[in-house]
Amino acid sequence: MSVLVVDTGRRMPGRGAWLHPDPHCLELAERRRAFGRALRVPGLLDVTVVRRHLEESEQDPTGPVPEG
Repeated sequence: MSVLVVDTGRRMPGRGAWLHPDPHCLELAERRRAFGRALRVPGLLDVTVVRRHLEESEQDPTGPVPEG
């Protein structure tokens, strides 16, 4: 199973997929299997890291700290 990661710096190579910072949007994308289509990856994708990132972002009202 492939694992999705969050690239807040937008610097990682390869394909990417945009997601609203809303847990409901993540659930909808999972249900529609949107990540697999957007990233051209067959099979199921592990979204645990993305879910954790969204939960932490909800708890921190200042948002993510920019890198660099």
